[in-house]
Amino acid sequence: MARAGLTADRVTLIGAELADEVGLEHVTMSAVARRLGVKDASLYAHVRGLEDLRGRIALLAAEEKTIRIAEAIAGRAGKDALVAYANAWREYARDHPGRYTATQIPIQIDPELVARASGPRRAVELTYSMLRAYALDEPDLTDAVRLLRSTFHGFTSLEAAGGFAHSRPAEDSWVRGLDALHTLLTHWPPSRPAAPA
Repeated sequence: MARAGLTADRVTLIGAELADEVGLEHVTMSAVARRLGVKDASLYAHVRGLEDLRGRIALLAAEEKTIRIAEAIAGRAGKDALVAYANAWREYARDHPGRYTATQIPIQIDPELVARASGPRRAVELTYSMLRAYALDEPDLTDAVRLLRSTFHGFTSLEAAGGFAHSRPAEDSWVRGLDALHTLLTHWPPSRPAAPA
C-alpha cells in the first residue's frame, strides 16, 4: 500500500533536491527513502526504480529551466533575447547542478511521461523563437541551435568543474562569447555545396 502523502511528484522533488546537494550520480533509492523517512520499498509504489526517478528529475528540470528561460526572454528579441536566454540557462545550471545534469545525459524515460511533459517541447520552441530574429533557414537553423547548446553547456560544465583557472574572470569571457555568438548568428556563413558522392 502506498504511504499516505507520498506521491511520484514528491519523490521526484526530493530526488531532485538530493541531486543538487550531492550530485545526480550519488542519488539512490535508499538515499531518497531516508530523506523521506520511509522504507525503500515504499518508493516503488510511485516510481519504478532509479532510472525512472532520474527520468522524472530530468523532466522536472526541463520544465523548470524552460520556465526560467521563457520569463527571461519575454518581450526581447535579437541580441537582448540571446543574452537573456544564455544567462537564464547558466543561472539554472549553477542553481541546480544535479537537476541540470539530468537534462544533459542519456536517460531512458517512460514515453508516456515524455508525452505529457511540456518542458522539452517548449524548450525547443523557445530556442527556435529566440533565433527567429536572425532569419536563418534550415539546415542552418538546426546548426545554430546545436552550436548554442554546445556553447552554453560546455561553458557551464567547465565552469562548474573549476575549468577556468586563468586570471581573466570567467564572467568576462562569457560576455565576450555572447557578443561573438551574436555576431556569428547575424553574419552566418553561407552553406557549402554538398560533397560529391
